[in-house]
Order: sequence, then C-alpha cells, then structure tokens
Amino acid sequence: MTSGPALRTDGLTKDFGSSRGVFDLSLEVQPGEVFGYLGPNGSGKSTTIRAVMNLIRPTGGRAEVFGLDCQSHAVEVKRLVGYLPGELPEWGGLRGRDVVAYVSGLRGDVDPGSVRELADRLDLDLSRRYREYSSGNRRKLALVLAFMHRPPLLLLDEPTNGLDPLNQLEFFQMVSEVRDRGAAVFLSSHVLSEVERVCQRVGIIRGGRLVQVADLGSLHHLRYRRLEVDFAGEVPSAALRAAPGVEEVQIEDHHVSCRVHGDFGPLLRALTDGNVIDLSSHEPSLEEIFLAYYREEPTAPGGGPAS
Repeated sequence: MTSGPALRTDGLTKDFGSSRGVFDLSLEVQPGEVFGYLGPNGSGKSTTIRAVMNLIRPTGGRAEVFGLDCQSHAVEVKRLVGYLPGELPEWGGLRGRDVVAYVSGLRGDVDPGSVRELADRLDLDLSRRYREYSSGNRRKLALVLAFMHRPPLLLLDEPTNGLDPLNQLEFFQMVSEVRDRGAAVFLSSHVLSEVERVCQRVGIIRGGRLVQVADLGSLHHLRYRRLEVDFAGEVPSAALRAAPGVEEVQIEDHHVSCRVHGDFGPLLRALTDGNVIDLSSHEPSLEEIFLAYYREEPTAPGGGPAS
C-alpha cells in the first residue's frame, strides 16, 4: 500500500472564483523526503493540503497518497497520513489526554508509549483542559496527534506557529527522525530559514500556482537579509554602495540601512572603512521576499498570476 510516491498531485485545481484557490498543481513527494511548500499568506498552501485530505473537493485534477485517490479512498488515505491543520480545532473542556484517547480510538493503531514520548519531548501536560492551553500548547497537542501513529506521510500546515524556540528545535529533530525511518513530510511554511533546516526540496506557490520546484541550493537567489548599521563617525557610503550584493542603501546621518543578498563578505569589507558601533540583522518574512522577487512578474490575461 505504501509503494510509489508518497504524495502526487496531477493538475489539482480548486477554484473559489475571483482568481482565488489552487490551479493546475502537479508535484510529487517521495518516501523519505521532506518537501517544503513555500508561499506568502493566502497563496494556496492550506487549500492544497485540505484538498489532499479531502476536506474540500477539488474543481479538477486529482491527488493521490501512495497511489490511492484522495477522494475515492479518503478513509484509507487518512489512515496513512498524520495531519496538522493550519487552523486548530476547538476541543473545549476536554483534557489533552481525552483528546488523544478520542483520536486514538478513531485510529485504533496508536501506541500509548509513543504518545507519552511525544508529550515529554514537547513538554506538554496532557492533564490540562484544552481551553486552558496557550496557543503554543495547542500546537504541541496537534503535533502529538499528527505524529503519534507513526504515519508514512505527514501533512503539516505551518507546524511551528506559536512554538517557542526550544520546541521548534525539538520539532525539527522529530521531522529528521521520521525522514530517517523512510516517512515523507509535506511541510507548508512562510519562513524560508525554517524550511532550510529540514527540507531537501521546495515548491513555491504564488497566487494559487506552483511557480517553481527546486532543491534548496538553487533558491539561494531568493534569500536576503536587512541590516541596520550605526557608525561613530563618517559613513563609508561609496564602499557600501559599491559592495557586491548590497542593495537599497539608505543613509541618514550616521545610520545606514541596506539589503544584502548572498555572501556577507563584501559588506563586511566595506564596513571596515568606518567605525561601526552597532549592527543588527533580520531575515524578512517569505511574504516580503516574494513581494520583492516577484514584484515585476507579468500577469496572465484576466488579471490572474502568470502560469
């Protein structure tokens, strides 16, 4: 049952009208692969995953999990998948352990030891009521429910939302472990650095259309960082503006802001011409990156994104 691609879509389309939805999506994810599904908010990431889970019906095309059609074999597909939704369900006054027991009862294939291990790793108290959980603890419970039956395919929609840095590291380790045992992971995100930690390939979706599938190395051109630099004296403006990879240099008194693509070496060499007293760097959101990278992308007739 688990032969062939873990996930395959062929022309998958869900058209909500007004150019909203997912259009003509074709991709494959192999067993043992972590596939990052990247795009800004509203690009169609959640729609894709919900269509694979048969929570919404496609307008056209098809999706398969290990060769099983996701519509005609929806029950069998759900047995093979660990699913973490972007919008978590409300479990009200149920305690964490009650939610686990309920979902485990529906599945019938859950080892209690696996549940305890996952809860311990994520520092999740299963004795507390769901409505008492913080957003981070709700996300932890959703991760336990997705991983606990050791599925051969995990569909994770923005899985680290609300997790603190330590639990994010634990999550990345969990993903690496399931990959090493041969499971496939389809992980949606809008944070490029997050995907770089665990994914072998990525698909980039914009306006509901898959615009690129590539390994991480070939996406180096997308990555940049914004820097803010304060100088004690004169700003070496000429050296900064001439440094390869340094763009959008803005100078105000002794303060400089700029954008850096790729290697930091040219920028660092330019900074040695001045007396730096403070420097801060931050990674923009993937949405900011997309707005910068695709701002001049042509549109298809009718106003939608170009295919």
